[in-house]
Amino acid sequence: MNPRQYVAVRGRLRAAAAGATAATFWALEEPFDQQLLRCDYSDVALLGKAVTRGRGWRAAGLAIHALNGALFGLAFYDARRILRVDSRKLALGMALAEHVGLYPLCYFVDRYHPARGEPGIPLLLTNPRAFAQATWRHALFGAVLGWLA
Repeated sequence: MNPRQYVAVRGRLRAAAAGATAATFWALEEPFDQQLLRCDYSDVALLGKAVTRGRGWRAAGLAIHALNGALFGLAFYDARRILRVDSRKLALGMALAEHVGLYPLCYFVDRYHPARGEPGIPLLLTNPRAFAQATWRHALFGAVLGWLA
């Protein structure tokens, strides 16, 4: 591996690790915003209960969430190489753009998720508290990613 390839691989690994860390930080923060906003919405529950309804849903949800964060970190790495924007602003902007762009897909969660209505998975699309939680969480994720990557 030549030095240029080494630097690229190292940068991608750092960005993926930063994304996974930011997603884990988000997951650890969830109980605080749930209490503050009085809304039971949990991304960890949404992801974990989509793949298992047993005792392992929390571990599964956290693993999927961290993997999603790592993949987002890789996308951030590539965007940072192309765009001439401050890294922290770019990470925050990308995270909030992803939130606003994908939040309408909550329609499908509300209608088809196998655990909809269970703890951690309230109706989302028409729930302003859940939208506020998701906005805050994406902003937090973007800030942590921009700081670490």
